[in-house]
Amino acid sequence: WIFKARNTIKYRLGIRLKTLHLDDFLTDGLIRESSFRKKVSEMNWDDFQDQRVLIKGCATAPVPTWAYLILTAELSQVASHILYGEPCAAVKIYSKT
Repeated sequence: WIFKARNTIKYRLGIRLKTLHLDDFLTDGLIRESSFRKKVSEMNWDDFQDQRVLIKGCATAPVPTWAYLILTAELSQVASHILYGEPCAAVKIYSKT
């Protein structure tokens, strides 16, 4: 399993974001902790270095709170900004500056 951030998308006034889709972390239609943590550990977080990252909130399965916390903890080490939700109404949850 190799994870790649999906294409960047435009967000408000031309600012670009890299997007993490939570559906990419599903195993048999669910987010299971052991496989989720494995996928997170195999990700190349350098792809998000100094980037604005959107954790897309719309998943086809319920997302446990711990999944958001794990992603945010990893991203906060490299990303310049972390947002949650949909591009048109994203909520900033982290900023290095």
